[in-house]
Amino acid sequence: MKHSVNRPPTPDAVEDQGKEPTLQEIINIKLIESGEKERLMELLRERLIECGWKDDMKSLCRAYIKKKGRNNVTVDDLVHLITPKGRASIPDSIKAELLQKIRSFLVPTAL
Repeated sequence: MKHSVNRPPTPDAVEDQGKEPTLQEIINIKLIESGEKERLMELLRERLIECGWKDDMKSLCRAYIKKKGRNNVTVDDLVHLITPKGRASIPDSIKAELLQKIRSFLVPTAL
């Protein structure tokens, strides 16, 4: 499996042979192929900046770096610190807006 800091592991092609894709995988493929995923990501970025979420996460990182010392912090340390806090602090209104956009996209495609 290939691992990334920004997303869950991507299965290798050999592991996928003979396995039916899940509904989540099918939806993800449709979103990517249509370009809708990129539009949703841009909308998410805009909304997070507007509500101050990005600045809050930046402040958390800066405070952690100041506490531990600049030379004693790695990117992985920051990712492990920020990821749970970041996910938990996304406003419900933004989550609801994105979910509605995804639903609107899926209705005409009739999976």
